[in-house]
Amino acid sequence: TLERIIPLLEAVLRRTAYLVLLSENPQALEQLIKLCSASSWVAEFITRTPLLLDELLVPESLYRLPDQSELQEELHLRLLRIEADDLEQQMEQMRQFVRAHKLRAAACEVMNKLPLMKISDYLTRLAETTMTMVQNLAFEQMVAKYGYPTDANKEPVYTPEFLIVGYGKVGGMELSYSSDLDLVFIHNGHAGGYTTGERSLDNGVFYTRMGQRMVHFCSTQTRSGDLYEVDLRLRPSGNSGMIVASLNAFKEYQQNHAWTWEHQALVRARVISGSSELEAGFNDIRQKILTSQRDIPELREEVRAMRQKMRDNLGSKDTNGQQFHLKQDEGGIVDIEFLVQYGVLAWSHQHPELIQVTDNMRLLDALTKAGLMAPQDCQTLQETYLSYRAETHRRALQKQSLLLESDSVSALGFDARRNDVTRLWKLWLEPEQ
Repeated sequence: TLERIIPLLEAVLRRTAYLVLLSENPQALEQLIKLCSASSWVAEFITRTPLLLDELLVPESLYRLPDQSELQEELHLRLLRIEADDLEQQMEQMRQFVRAHKLRAAACEVMNKLPLMKISDYLTRLAETTMTMVQNLAFEQMVAKYGYPTDANKEPVYTPEFLIVGYGKVGGMELSYSSDLDLVFIHNGHAGGYTTGERSLDNGVFYTRMGQRMVHFCSTQTRSGDLYEVDLRLRPSGNSGMIVASLNAFKEYQQNHAWTWEHQALVRARVISGSSELEAGFNDIRQKILTSQRDIPELREEVRAMRQKMRDNLGSKDTNGQQFHLKQDEGGIVDIEFLVQYGVLAWSHQHPELIQVTDNMRLLDALTKAGLMAPQDCQTLQETYLSYRAETHRRALQKQSLLLESDSVSALGFDARRNDVTRLWKLWLEPEQ
């Protein structure tokens, strides 16, 4: 604990306000010691941003996670004090806001105040609140420079016809502390329209630049680091595609060019911010794609091939059973996720209710409710998935790798869990073997 706290003291030695805060507030010092003792990640997190010491002054608020409306209100009030054109201060305030709330989540987790699912839900709500604000600020700044986009009647459009779609962990409401955000940006601006400003832009160019500004807003390093790492590789055509796709281009790509693994990713996709009209359009496309009838043997083969490719590239490469990569190895987290995605793609044409949810726990419930999975198998996979994810969180908070040695695997009881996942994987995806 002392080894973890000394770097923090060294970081604040020249800033007497923080030393005064700790010497005059014994309860803040006590919280600091408790948290640093419980987690090396928390110790480093506070060391990088000593401003977070303020969060320790009131333990009652440190261990209480606000709901989404409270998060929105707090962020709004933080930004209200800043000039509309002061981009640097806006970025810094938003980083401080996100870091303060990540610290609260970590405090609740390491002190066992809240279960894993609540922590992930909260970190996801935090990301949604933040990205909605990033979108609003980017739109305002673009309008100030280029004017409003216009519709088919050349009338200005005052609210952005723009959508942020979350995939992966943010789509499945499973964010951790350092998760990046897998996002796709979609716009529905009138194709022949131009903005109203003196420096007029084509509507499509306007929204592309708005998307670029949002990425810049998230990734720029300020005093408090970056906001979120944004990964846009799941957009149509991947890294070679437009940073913001039109709704029609997104639809055409998903129907005619997307690979099976991109449809798997769509299982966990949901709108996290943007126009409700455009959201309905996206949901309609998602429904049509996911409920398409597929050739089951061909689907199985494609899901298996993609999974094998990931294991080969990202797994432990251990052949004698001494190591287990919690996420990528056989019987790990990704096997469960692929198994669920396969189930949705295989049967949602008969059971459209399977596409109503995006998180693995409720997807497993939906597969069971539809009679596609035995209740006992569902329970086994849910318990395994939760215990795996709890261990990934624990390791993140201790700055440990997801590669487990065989003695850790045995101590955690993961040998049996791996066998269960592998058995069910074979049952679903290798029935002919």
